Order: sequence, then structure tokens, then C-alpha cells
Amino acid sequence: MSNFTYVAKDQTGHTVKGEVQALDKKHALDILRGKELLILKLEIKKEKKSFFSSLKKMTSGKVPLEELVIFSRQMATMTGAGITIIESLDTLADQVDNVKLKTVLKDVHNAVNTGASLSEAMGKYASVFSSYFINMIKAGESSGMLEEVLDRVALHLEKTSSLQKKISSAMVYPSVVTGMAIVITLAMIIKVIPVFEDMFSGLGADLPKPTQVLISLSNFMQQYFIVLVAAIGGSIFGLKFYAGTQKGHHVIDGFKLKLPVFGPLFRKVAISKFTRTLGTLVKSGVPILSALDIVAKTSGNVVVEKTVYKVKESVREGESIASPMEKSGIFPPLVTRMIAVGEKSGELEMMLEKIADFYDEQVDSTVDGLTSLIEPLVIAFLGIVIGGIVVCMFLPIFKMSTYFSF
Repeated sequence: MSNFTYVAKDQTGHTVKGEVQALDKKHALDILRGKELLILKLEIKKEKKSFFSSLKKMTSGKVPLEELVIFSRQMATMTGAGITIIESLDTLADQVDNVKLKTVLKDVHNAVNTGASLSEAMGKYASVFSSYFINMIKAGESSGMLEEVLDRVALHLEKTSSLQKKISSAMVYPSVVTGMAIVITLAMIIKVIPVFEDMFSGLGADLPKPTQVLISLSNFMQQYFIVLVAAIGGSIFGLKFYAGTQKGHHVIDGFKLKLPVFGPLFRKVAISKFTRTLGTLVKSGVPILSALDIVAKTSGNVVVEKTVYKVKESVREGESIASPMEKSGIFPPLVTRMIAVGEKSGELEMMLEKIADFYDEQVDSTVDGLTSLIEPLVIAFLGIVIGGIVVCMFLPIFKMSTYFSF
């Protein structure tokens, strides 16, 4: 959903100004014409990006995906049982645990109760219901297949949630081990090494070079530890702030796709999301141009999003979907050829689902491979760092024992 500013003439001839929230410019025009306004000027509202707005965006909470899956399933079941939308929303608003979703469902219930459609009422809460979700509901309302569409939405969200969980769970063990390695290393450098330094200073002998370097590092860390922590924290915050800007988001997303190990994984995840979302939308009767617009916004990567927008413009000019996708270089030949076959045979949605299933399996195997690769690397790193520190500390003792043996 986007905000649009307008200037119009009402029925009395007075000039009125205001804002309206809509999916696109055409949707905004339909809403304003429904209010019997003569549109003089309509343009998308340009949001000013400030430090505080970016901070608010970074810290604002979202409704968990699992909650939306449960809501979709229950809504589909109740609709299929013949319960009205108003009664279903009222019942679900009472039993939902998430406070934010409960408040939103109550507002949606009130809006539907006063004459708004379900998609229009949900459209006011773009932070909770994605453009994919809203357009799917709209397609279900217009086709009279709301129950089936809600089931498809729930299935789509379940697969998306499952994919996110697999990636997150695969990163838990390496992250924990890496964190422990950093904490142990810092503890040894800041607390243990000074004890050895005091002991060695009483001997009066020259220390080996590795030991001198390690002691110098320990002294530096003790003196500037707070400064280093503040610098690292500031760098992370600055990176998040930069990622919140349009340019930063594009640079970081492009960098993700080019990473040597994780780049192919991010690409496979993006392709899986693209094909599954597009397949579900096409199967539900959403027009291809609207479907591509929704898919672009829900791709999760700015580089992929811009590519999909280019595909949309090419399709608008009469080209097939596969041709501009092939030229982009983002999508592998397997994907573009299967889509081309689907377009020619009239089985595009089936081909898209097969591609999505294939890449889901590819993501699973890639995640498993990365997990099995990262674990020994982290353990080896931990052994080398901790072992290196221990060896450096015991080098003077080895040197003295050699000296006294003679």
C-alpha cells in the first residue's frame, strides 16, 4: 500500500486536498471517484527519510508469520463452514494471542461491518498484511473463491515460514560456537594474559617475539576495550541505518548475491519465493501484470525486485515472461526455459510450482552442506586461536627450560 496526495473538486465546486492510501494509482483514482470527486492532481506521497524515521522502521515490530498462517487457515475453515466474514473476524479477534494482530482484526471487523470489503479493510494495515496477502483476498472476493484462496495463502505462508526456519536453525550452532570463541578469546586476552605478563616481568629475561606481540595486544585491549565496543556498536548501527536507505539497500542486496558461499543460497531463496508467489497468484486469477508487481515487492531483494519490474514492463509491451528474465542474468537457464514451456503449453502456474519445489529442495541441501562445512571451520578457528594464545604464553617457559637444561 502507498500513500497518495490529491487535489480535487467536490460536488459543490470547492477545491479539496488530502491523502488516500491505495495499492496503486489506478486504485487511488477508483477510491476518489467513488467519493464523487473530480481529480485535478494525484501523485504518490514522497516520504522524507530522516534519522528518526529510519530508527522507527528498524525497531518497529511485526506480526509473526506463524500467526498469519493460523489466521488464514482458521478464516478459510470458518468461511467454508458458512460462517459470515464479520462473524469469523469477530471470533478470531477474540482468540488471537498476538496483541497487535488482535487490534488489527478488530479494526478490520469494524470496517467490514460498515460496508468495506475484506481486502479494502486489510489494505489499511500494510505493515501486517503484505500486498500479496491483500491482492489474494481481493482475487478471492471477485472470483467467489475466498475459501480456496485463503487455503492457498496459508499454504504459501507455511512454506515461506518453513524456509525461514530452516535457514535460521542452520545458523544457530555456528553462531553460538563463534560467539563462545570470541568471548573466550577476549577473556584470555584481557584477564589471563596480564597474569602471565606479571609473572614474566619478574624473570627479567627477553620474551619471544610472539609473546611480546600478544602482551602488547592485551595491553591495547585493556586500555581501549570500551572504545572498541562503542566503535563496533556504532558501525553495526551505522550499517543498519545505511541499509535502511534506498541506495544502501540496493548495494547490500547486490553484495549478498555476489558472496562466494552464501550468494548462491540467497539467489535460490529469492527464486523460490518468486516462483511460488507468482504461481499462487496466477493460479488464483490475479492478472499477470498485477501479479508481477506484487511478486517484485515481496521478493526480499532489491536487485531481484528491479529485475522483476523490468520483466513487468517488457510483458506490458507484449513480450513473454521468459525472454526478459533470461536477459537479466539473475535467473538460471533452467528457470527461464521451464517458464517458457509453461507459457507455450498454458501450464504456467504448474511449471512455477515445480520450479519452487525444486529450489526448496536445493535450498535444503545447500543449507545442510553449509552447516556441515561451517561447523568444522568454526571449531578449527577456535582451536587455532585459543591454541595460538596458549603456545605464545608458554614459549618463555619452554625457552627457560631449554636454557636451564644446558
